[in-house]
Amino acid sequence: MEVRLADCAGFCFGVKRAVDTVYEQLKNGKTIYTYGPIVHNEEVVRELAEKGVRVLESKEELKSLKAGENIPTVIIRAHGVAKEIYDIMEANGLECIDATCPFVQKIQRIAAQAEKEGAVLLVAGDKTHPEVQGIVGHTRGEVFVFADLAELKAWKGPSDPQKPLFAVAQTTFQVTKW
Repeated sequence: MEVRLADCAGFCFGVKRAVDTVYEQLKNGKTIYTYGPIVHNEEVVRELAEKGVRVLESKEELKSLKAGENIPTVIIRAHGVAKEIYDIMEANGLECIDATCPFVQKIQRIAAQAEKEGAVLLVAGDKTHPEVQGIVGHTRGEVFVFADLAELKAWKGPSDPQKPLFAVAQTTFQVTKW
């Protein structure tokens, strides 16, 4: 039997970039942490753990890291994180390497712009997904996250109907739903 691998098989470029970033940093012999699993792939996360990469699962764990002689390196996962996480790392003097997918970073910038303009941010996606939580964490303004048309229709609207609306979607949100 002949097995052929599809041209599009494997990781998307943002995930590949994040995983490659971790492997590149491992070559430097530093203590490496990722904030959350670097990607949604248990095999990759397990392999990295075997190589010494530790996964931080909470702000409390991150806050417990302090800069010293061997400054820990924290790599931001492909899904991105809230702005608060960057602030904690900076306050603690940690080295931060941002492996957030560039497409996700673009959405995070839009979320920050929504705040600057006093707009309501509408996010099509899964509110429990790390990417969506990171996007929401880039604005302190009004946000509404919806998973489907029914949730959007059930929304009562912005607190001020005069506010502009910005709409974004989780990068893996189904195009047909969007």
